[in-house]
Order: sequence, then structure tokens, then C-alpha cells
Amino acid sequence: MENHTAKQFVLQLGSLASLYLSLSFLLVLIFGVINLIFPDAVDSVWQIESASQMVRLGISMTIVFFPTYVILTRIVNTARRRDREHSYLGLTRWLIYLSLLIGGAALLIDLVTVINTFLNGEITARFIYKALAVLVVVGAAFYYYTLDAKGHWMTNEKQSITFGTIAAVAVALAVILGFINIKTPTDVREQKLDQTQITDLQNTQSRIQDHLYKTGALPETISELYSGVEAPSAPEGRPAYTYEQTDYGFTLCATFANPSERDDYYYATPYGINTAGGPVIANPDNWEHGAGEWCFERKVTGGTL
Repeated sequence: MENHTAKQFVLQLGSLASLYLSLSFLLVLIFGVINLIFPDAVDSVWQIESASQMVRLGISMTIVFFPTYVILTRIVNTARRRDREHSYLGLTRWLIYLSLLIGGAALLIDLVTVINTFLNGEITARFIYKALAVLVVVGAAFYYYTLDAKGHWMTNEKQSITFGTIAAVAVALAVILGFINIKTPTDVREQKLDQTQITDLQNTQSRIQDHLYKTGALPETISELYSGVEAPSAPEGRPAYTYEQTDYGFTLCATFANPSERDDYYYATPYGINTAGGPVIANPDNWEHGAGEWCFERKVTGGTL
């Protein structure tokens, strides 16, 4: 009997731990989706990407821990119904009341956070939906364990299953909504490769400017700029970078999977420009591009090439 009691206690503890994680990251998922569905004019590209990261993290954690919670809870409740004496009920009851305490505290803290964000300028729609999300998600868990502490689910198994089914459907809908509002893993990878190429071209352009400053002329090839080190190359599967001199300066070309987003300053990272005389690149910080092969035209002014 002692081993049986210890086993059920551990299962109950695991169930509650997975519940805490499920609730926390389900709210992270929902908050991220709300931020994406209701964009704010003051959001920067970094805040938008942060919302997407919230959704990805929320999805990955929820699809792992929520099923774990459901399975463990089902095992615990089934065992409790079979044990007529409820010999381990006293050991687990305090965990249930602890859950109520933590759930109530989480509800208050999340509401404070949502209200504080609203007072700091968040749009009203976001505030309303986030507040509702907190009330529904945490409130549902609080309601379930309030009845559980009274032994309600022990004598109402069908109601318990119905409650769990509704919760599972709601979580599944939240996960699906999350997938709908973020890019696919393939798109995310392609975007990162595009960003890598921009970084490579920026590095090359910086070396071209240094070469201009030192020699007063453009290099004939990119390899001249990387003496003793390997020049950056395009990611595997993409055409090589190209560099060509023009009548007014030069071009740097690469092939991109997607167009850059408007006002996405991730692609515009200017570097220090020589102002001590001699030729300089007049337009170094424009990195907006379309999909496919794209050339960045650069004009060199001052001095002689």
C-alpha cells in the first residue's frame, strides 16, 4: 500500500507540474498570436519577430506538456476511483490546494502584466483579448481543481472526460491558430539564409570601402579583399555571389528566396564611412531586395577610381 501511495503521489505531482508548464506556455502562445493578429503601428521588426518566437516556443512546449498532463491526470483519476479507501488522498489533497493557490497567484500576476502593458501604450484590442485569455485559461484550471478538491470528478467520470475533451479541443485550436500565423520551418530557414547573405555582402562592402581608402581604387575581384582568409560564399544550393565594376561604382549580387520586408532594418546595418578624403561609397546602407537574383548598385564618389 505504501508503494502504491508513493506512486500515485509522484504521478499527481507530475500531473500538476505538467499543468503549470502547459498553462504558462499556452498563454505565451496565445499572447504571441494576439500580437501578430492585431499589429501595433509602433511595433518594430524586432517586436514582430519576438511575437513569432513566442508562438513557436508556445507551440513546441504546449504540444509536449499538455498531452503529458492529460495522460497523467487520466491515470491518477482512474486510480483514485478504483481505490475505495482513497488511502493516498491526504497526500495529494495538499498538492491540489497548492495548485489552487498557484493558479490564483498566476491569474493575478498575469492580469497585472496585461494591465501594465496596456498602460504602457498597447492597443486596446490586444489588452482585451489578452485579459480574456488569462481569465479563460487560468480560470478553467482553477475551476477544475476547485471541484477536484471536493471530490467531484471522482463520482462524475463522464463530466471529467467531457471537460478534458473540451480543453483538448481548445488547446488544439490555439496551436492550429499559431501555425497559421507564423512562417513554416522552411520559410524561416530561407529567411535566415537570406540574412546570412546580406551579412556576407555587408562585410564585403566594408572591405571594399577600406580598399578604396587605402588605394583610391576599386578591387578587380573579391578575392583581393580577403588576403590570407577565405572569402564568404553563398549558402549551399544558391548561386555564388558576384561583384562587378561599373562606370559609376560597383555592384554586389546574390540570389534571395524572399523579398526583404519593408522597413526591415535588419537588412540595413551601415558601417563607418571614410570622411577623411578620397573615394567613398555614397549609398552604403540600402539593402532592400526582391526575390531571386538581386544586385545592389553602389555609387562611388570623391577622388579618382
